[in-house]
Amino acid sequence: MSDTKKVKVQLVKSPIGCRADHRDTVRGLGLRKLNSVRELEDTPAVRGMINKIAYLVKVI
Repeated sequence: MSDTKKVKVQLVKSPIGCRADHRDTVRGLGLRKLNSVRELEDTPAVRGMINKIAYLVKVI
């Protein structure tokens, strides 16, 4: 059992029509299709990426 915290992120809005760097951030988090979910380590870098595209994702 690892003691690192995890955060689940779900893509709830399409990045089509968004800024290119926001689309790159979505791909950087490993999100591909709409409603796809990824479980990521809760690090400051990941939190910053989530905050940048908060209007596209939902934290579960």
